[in-house]
Amino acid sequence: MTRTVLVRVVLVAIVVVVVLLAAIWAVQRRLIYLPDRRPVPAAASVLPGTSETMVEDVRLRTADGLELGAWYLRPAGRDPAATVLVAGGNGGNRAGRAPLAAKLAQAGLAVLVFDYRGYGGNPGEPSEEGLALDVRAAHRFLTEDRRVPPGRLVYFGESLGSAVVTELALEHPPAGLLLRSPFVDLAAVGAELYPYLPVRLLLRDRFPVKERAARLRVPVVVVVGGRDSIVPPAQSREVAAAASARLVEIPGAGHNDPVLLDGPELVEAVTSLVPR
Repeated sequence: MTRTVLVRVVLVAIVVVVVLLAAIWAVQRRLIYLPDRRPVPAAASVLPGTSETMVEDVRLRTADGLELGAWYLRPAGRDPAATVLVAGGNGGNRAGRAPLAAKLAQAGLAVLVFDYRGYGGNPGEPSEEGLALDVRAAHRFLTEDRRVPPGRLVYFGESLGSAVVTELALEHPPAGLLLRSPFVDLAAVGAELYPYLPVRLLLRDRFPVKERAARLRVPVVVVVGGRDSIVPPAQSREVAAAASARLVEIPGAGHNDPVLLDGPELVEAVTSLVPR
């Protein structure tokens, strides 16, 4: 191979790599956010009201003008012991969190389950900045519309939602914070899933959970599955240590196993944060 040919081969290889990285940069949010965009049924059809629980469809208004769908549940005929703001993970929509919401309501808690922008029939496209606006709209609904005092508010974050509520907790401290399968930051978990890519150089959304968790001054419980193949359990343990949190590890549980979605250990972890 002559020097001229070698130079051409190297240049072509560089162009291919640059084009590939540019394509990944452009589509990366499609790899991070996996929304079920279909409209969610009315709360009453998914979470039928009983003598013990009341359910309600509500709308949240974000600071940038979007309207988001949400469900609000509360015990019937009595004041809730606390209110739980549930921030979901990166996939599906709030219909997948219905069993959790129902069990928390049965435990005597009010619950707000909402969908991010781009999820569950909502307008917009998800991003780190957008999700921060969305959870603040949920917080405003609870504190301004429903008059929930901060001392009776618990945040629940599922996986990616752990990053969302951790940031919110620094600005608006709750009574307690439940982080389910949190990661150190998005680049750390991305490097585990895509070890062949320069993830830290490419990421537009960062979600630095561990760094923010270290600055929390509220009670924190971290729930981790011992066989989580999406978020390495070691990363969740790092977050727990940074936040001086109580760690609840469920041996043998994978990221989307039922025990981590609405199991008794998870519900108990939430109720343990309710002020006495």
